[in-house]
Amino acid sequence: MAAGDDVPEGTPAERLAKLVLALRSQGVTDPGVLGAIEKTPRDLFTPELFRERSWEDQALPIACGQTISQPFIVGLMTQALTLEPRSRVLEIGTGSGYQTAILSRLARLVYTVERYRTLMKEAEARFAVLGLTNIITRFGDGGEGWAEQAPFDRIMVTAAADEEPKRLLAQLKPSGVLVAPVGRGPVQTLIRYAGDGKGGFVQESLGEVRFVPLLEGTAKEL
Repeated sequence: MAAGDDVPEGTPAERLAKLVLALRSQGVTDPGVLGAIEKTPRDLFTPELFRERSWEDQALPIACGQTISQPFIVGLMTQALTLEPRSRVLEIGTGSGYQTAILSRLARLVYTVERYRTLMKEAEARFAVLGLTNIITRFGDGGEGWAEQAPFDRIMVTAAADEEPKRLLAQLKPSGVLVAPVGRGPVQTLIRYAGDGKGGFVQESLGEVRFVPLLEGTAKEL
């Protein structure tokens, strides 16, 4: 960006290409994940005030005091899930719907839970615009998961749990994968839980992240 100029340089396509190259250099190398990011217009999920910054590699504010995650974190978490075309995925925290849309391009079905009805409705409208028909939404308490549809092949949590999310891990298939930020405070650890097929999990730390906390219940909105 030129000094004193608030408008990003390059066309949207050029900025997207630059972003994808940056993600690749940071370790997001899965071709399917990068392809899903290329096909998903992040500007559709970004509030108008921040739309010109849609292809910057940073988190941006959205409604209800939430954020649309940094593209690198979206790519990292998606890659860590090791999705397969037949995967049934549970996402905790729909938010803007951007991460949900990425998942939907790589999995058979995505079940997503959001505690803010406003965010859920806005995300549903975006899914309709993009013609994404394999996403099932639910207004509810994400910490409870979606027991009626369990077990899931993969689970992604986009809000920070204070401790190991045992209730969600219980809704995972024995050889499934769950990725979640875990920890109290402004900085958490992104952890990948891989089922060992015997009821236990192998844990892997993927680095430090910053997510909003995973709160109980649904939000009361004015």
